[in-house]
Amino acid sequence: MTTLPLPEGMQINAPILPGFETILTPAALALVAQLHRAFEPRRRELLAARVERAKRLDAGERPDFLPETKAIREGDWQIAPLPKALECRRVEITGPVEAKMVINAFNSGADSYMSDFEDSNSPKWANQIQGQVNLFRAVRRTLTVGSKGKTYKLNDKIATLQVRPRGWHLDEKHVLVDGERVSGGIFDFALFLFHNGAEQVARGAGPYFYLPKMESHLEARLWNDIFVMAQQQVGLPRGTVKATVLIETILAAFEMDEILYELREHSAGLNAGRWDYIFSCIKKFKNDRDFCLADRKLVTMTAPFMRAYALLLLKTCHQRGAPAIGGMSALIPIKDDPEKNAIAMAGIIKDKRRDANDGYDGGWVAHPGLVDVAMKEFIDVLGDKPNQIERQKKYTHIQAEHLLEFKPETPITEAGLRMNINVGIYYLGSWLAGNGCVPIFNLMEDAATAEISRSQVWQWIRSPKGVLADGRKITAEMVKAMVTEELQGIKAAGYEGMTIDRAAQIFEQMSTQEAFAEFLTLPLYEEL
Repeated sequence: MTTLPLPEGMQINAPILPGFETILTPAALALVAQLHRAFEPRRRELLAARVERAKRLDAGERPDFLPETKAIREGDWQIAPLPKALECRRVEITGPVEAKMVINAFNSGADSYMSDFEDSNSPKWANQIQGQVNLFRAVRRTLTVGSKGKTYKLNDKIATLQVRPRGWHLDEKHVLVDGERVSGGIFDFALFLFHNGAEQVARGAGPYFYLPKMESHLEARLWNDIFVMAQQQVGLPRGTVKATVLIETILAAFEMDEILYELREHSAGLNAGRWDYIFSCIKKFKNDRDFCLADRKLVTMTAPFMRAYALLLLKTCHQRGAPAIGGMSALIPIKDDPEKNAIAMAGIIKDKRRDANDGYDGGWVAHPGLVDVAMKEFIDVLGDKPNQIERQKKYTHIQAEHLLEFKPETPITEAGLRMNINVGIYYLGSWLAGNGCVPIFNLMEDAATAEISRSQVWQWIRSPKGVLADGRKITAEMVKAMVTEELQGIKAAGYEGMTIDRAAQIFEQMSTQEAFAEFLTLPLYEEL
């Protein structure tokens, strides 16, 4: 194990494995420390503001568009022009930063690849730093993986890289500056930018990012100020960094114009992060006795509140000259069942066709086998155009009540309840074991989809509308009994490892306890 020279006031309480020293250099860590000292107080203020806003929502406040930023929403402004490398994003593939997955995603034929340090990645120390090593090598075209006698390497033509750091709520517990944990997002961002920003520019692209979990334009302003300082420190012209914001919270949906405005010289548009968005709606209205969503599989992009959100995002982006990127269907190829695979492919086609016809400039997939299927739907609409930003949604007049039309409410079925419990246990077990992206029931599950499963169960127990289609009220006792049964089924299907028992304990506790845990991954992270 290697020891490192560290900047004054910094501690790293984790092993420095071979190769990590290429990333954890004194200069790169100095940038982390500088950004932490400059911006950590504001991060904590903004997280505290989230807590206060949540209390007001719990007390019955309804979100609305901000009166104090009306001039921004009604103003005539646009984001800075896009770099050539981000003009065409018809299909974007996403996935964690494991080496083979990185290579497969770059080689998939997608226009863009969002490499993920967040929801599809279990944030073990080794995963985070090895992921940085993998991207460092991939940017320089030196990443290779040997497996079963084969060598995997990058093609000559690869997808444009975008990187998703962790959200504002997540710390990097292994790195302390002046005795405080650093922000996981600042840590991920600073290391990638320091090592790869100039290299990406030299290769005709740039340091491009995806920003998750924001709840307000003030949180976007914080990112923008970080970009300004970081670019100055590494010697990149202001505006070189570009970032796409995932609109994946109900509160951010009311501030999309403002978020684009705050990041306007660094903006690369918005993305409809549908799964976290659904979770956010459940979380923010968890105590509302009139709020109750049906089985997870029935809450689709055509549900009234989801449709309103998707159309408002599209209109907002194109009005501001920004790309609008559609979210990800969780469907994946099913190799061993042609009939089920045909159904899954039809679902993907329907999803991407709707986005393309609505006017979206691209959409996400979670598997290389879906790139061609999704690409065809966008090419059928766009032809040889890189995007359809010029296509304006003049007719879209989404009001607050449209974003808050939470339907469907029924049915809630035993099968849907059991699926939520099964997915929650299985995913948590895999996450604790170090894998943050897991196929379950022929769907690709990550932290966002697991959050829906967990929060729905919690809310169904407490809501008077949490009643099964057969008339039974969902209770904590019912859920506890099903947790035991579903755990047995998971084990019988061949799942091995101590993490599954702990996962079942955590899921049961978090879905039946009186207090609602803000994020599933926060207490889990302390166990890694």
